[in-house]
Amino acid sequence: MRIVLVDPSRTMRLFVTRLLEAGGHEVSPFADGTEALACMRADPEVAALITSGEIGSGMSGLVLCWETRVLAGRDRPIYVILMSSSIDKNRLGEALDSGADDFISKPPLGAMQRELVRLASVDPLTGLCNRRVFFERAEAARERCREGGALTAIMFDIDHFKRVNDLYGHDVGDLAIASVAQLAAAVGEVVGRLGGEEFGMLTEGQHLSGGVKLAERLRAAVAALRLNTTNGPLTLTCSFGVSEHKPGESVDDLLKRADVALYAAKTGGRNRVMAADAYHASDVALAS
Repeated sequence: MRIVLVDPSRTMRLFVTRLLEAGGHEVSPFADGTEALACMRADPEVAALITSGEIGSGMSGLVLCWETRVLAGRDRPIYVILMSSSIDKNRLGEALDSGADDFISKPPLGAMQRELVRLASVDPLTGLCNRRVFFERAEAARERCREGGALTAIMFDIDHFKRVNDLYGHDVGDLAIASVAQLAAAVGEVVGRLGGEEFGMLTEGQHLSGGVKLAERLRAAVAALRLNTTNGPLTLTCSFGVSEHKPGESVDDLLKRADVALYAAKTGGRNRVMAADAYHASDVALAS
């Protein structure tokens, strides 16, 4: 993972850099917050920021946390860890309000590396795999299925999600995403949030028909969900596309075919499951 590290102390930068590089990470150390922010803007592969709260070079660590959170947005996860020599409840709250994902004491220990690995693998809103890790696991699953095992991909998203945000607000939109994620995670397969309200799922050992049945169970569970909001109860539906891996097919091709089926489910009326293979489409288009 590519990490930007900011600390005014050369000794501390060297110490933390060596610690992280020993864990296989690529580290870009800076003494200046402005230079660090410019690096993150120029390099979209930067996945984490670790900054001291005491930079003292025109941009405080808290300001850098905030600027990084603005830069990250919804489609580019950057995990932000603030380091400080003193931790108290007021300081912790200030750090989190400024956009930090975590707050650790100096000097950093092995726990920092373990936490960083966790944060780099997980979507912070849902607790699911983030996009990068989902694709890594998909590639590993594809390699395993070369020996003859089945692999099915399911792509799904929340129907009319923009309407949810417009009518109920983004906080309820986040609640909707997290609630769907919780139902998907309960299935026990590899599930990832791929961006916004879109999710992906991998089912090893399942052929197309099994993936369709699994998607239909999840579709029904989402349709039965009721969320209480200040504007009254909210119900949700999701649309699903399912594809089974073909010999020689890449992960991108597998997921693209599932995505095409998801689009067919959307245009076919939403709240339904569609398979990527036209032969099965009439059998698996399920509407409530």
